[in-house]
Amino acid sequence: MIKTILKIEGMMCPMCEAHICDTIRKAIPGAKKVSASRGKNEASFLADAPVDFDALKAAVNATGYTCLGVESAPVEKKGWFGRG
Repeated sequence: MIKTILKIEGMMCPMCEAHICDTIRKAIPGAKKVSASRGKNEASFLADAPVDFDALKAAVNATGYTCLGVESAPVEKKGWFGRG
């Protein structure tokens, strides 16, 4: 799994957060655990494969918000079976 975090400017309310989440789901159909936080000015999601940062930024910017940056990193599963 790969976690992607977007820095987004312009979210002011819960509807803004929902709008960003919907935009991410449409741009990245396989996105999981999509969330957005106006307090942190960011959105995040998990995906099985790397995503196209330029397409993601363009989708967010097309909604009227400003995507200031995108970063991704592999996520290790945590749980009982992952402990050594």
